[in-house]
Amino acid sequence: MTDRRNLFNKVWDLHSVRSLAGGQTQLFIGLHLIHEVTSPQAFSILRDRGLTVKYPERTLATVDHIIPTDVQLRPFVDGLAEEMMSAIEKNCRDFGVRLFNIDDKRQGVVHIVGPEQGLTQPGMTIACGDSHTSTHGAFGSIAFGIGTSQVADILATQTLALSRPKVRRIEVTGKLRPGVYAKDVILHIIRKLGVQGGVGYAYEYAGEVFDRMTMEERMTVCNMSIEGGARCGYINPDQTTVDYIQGRPFAPQGADFARAAAWWLSLASPKDAEFDDQITFDGNLIEPTVTWGINPAQSVGINELLPALATFTTDDQKGVRDAFEYMDLKEQQPIRGVKIDVAFIGSCTNGRISDLREAAAIAKGRHVATGVKALVVPGSQLVREQAMAEGLDKIFEAAGFQWREAGCSMCLAMNPDKLKGREVCASSSNRNFKGRQGSPTGRTLLMSPAMVAAAAIAGCVSDVRELN
Repeated sequence: MTDRRNLFNKVWDLHSVRSLAGGQTQLFIGLHLIHEVTSPQAFSILRDRGLTVKYPERTLATVDHIIPTDVQLRPFVDGLAEEMMSAIEKNCRDFGVRLFNIDDKRQGVVHIVGPEQGLTQPGMTIACGDSHTSTHGAFGSIAFGIGTSQVADILATQTLALSRPKVRRIEVTGKLRPGVYAKDVILHIIRKLGVQGGVGYAYEYAGEVFDRMTMEERMTVCNMSIEGGARCGYINPDQTTVDYIQGRPFAPQGADFARAAAWWLSLASPKDAEFDDQITFDGNLIEPTVTWGINPAQSVGINELLPALATFTTDDQKGVRDAFEYMDLKEQQPIRGVKIDVAFIGSCTNGRISDLREAAAIAKGRHVATGVKALVVPGSQLVREQAMAEGLDKIFEAAGFQWREAGCSMCLAMNPDKLKGREVCASSSNRNFKGRQGSPTGRTLLMSPAMVAAAAIAGCVSDVRELN
């Protein structure tokens, strides 16, 4: 009989240890990524119970969330940040876990480090104590963000108890127009399906638009799956995937790579694969997209007006009214022209070399508007090194952007990079919740890195296509 299982179910079945009494599956986790924020409590649990890390070679630690991106001298000015740093250093040393510390050129945002080192590979199960672990699904793995107690479970047993989600296939057909990026695609999908639309599902992204994407673009899409409520998101491995992994430090070598590549490609969902739900979008209709509200589904195309309150259900109107009030915006107002105070390019969503290249192409020969603070924060030390080798740092600095060290920075502001008061930030990050960027009253507009650069230069939300 033909195997009609989609990739998700193939990989799940391959990693199933046993079925548990409550209906969950005990799932073996092939790669465990940890960082300084959600790991201290997990290691404390191990110490309290006298446990060891079962397979330390399957865990990799890096530091990213609390790392300052300007002055990195130790001890850090922030006492809590220094405490977290000291904790992960001690825990990794005591339990034999590899750590990419700030003095290691491989350090960076956890979801950028895994792929660039070749640790992230098709057919894997991957977990990390961070919401955006779904990033790694771009490689045809199934990757879950988990809580602190689950971090401890994996450290101690290399397994996780999970309920198998349903699988929804999201196809995007056609071809993206110039000035439309992967970030616009995922914001469009979340807008159409809602922030709760993916609850109970894993998302398989498919179709011509994803087939054409680079691996870095695919990572951007999968990264924000969680913002649409999905448990994870993935794209089937193809030759683009194989070419990206080949030659990376932790990738198989020689004949082993050829065997691995053949197996990776065999995992892809067959043409007649079974799904619990299927949805199709026309990529030709997507335009540069900007969020206007307080969740990633509240967005519009650059040439659209903000929605009218009457277009929402009675149940939803209170939340929409709250978003308008918090953002100081009005229904039927153009998103174009909304003034900004800060521009942030970076994060695990859009802090890769291709993101910086696109933003630099917009910034070149132009200058940040008066009164706008603009930051460029590479996602890893290797991305930073590559960008500097290409002269991108000089382009940004000449345009009035601050060029920073690698880290999470203003994405979640667990470090000195924070909004102040009611500042409005054009951000290439992944969340626009109230207070997300460090100020309880700060406001975030999510968009692509190129759109952030355009907004920084104009001093307001602008159409990047007019600057190309």
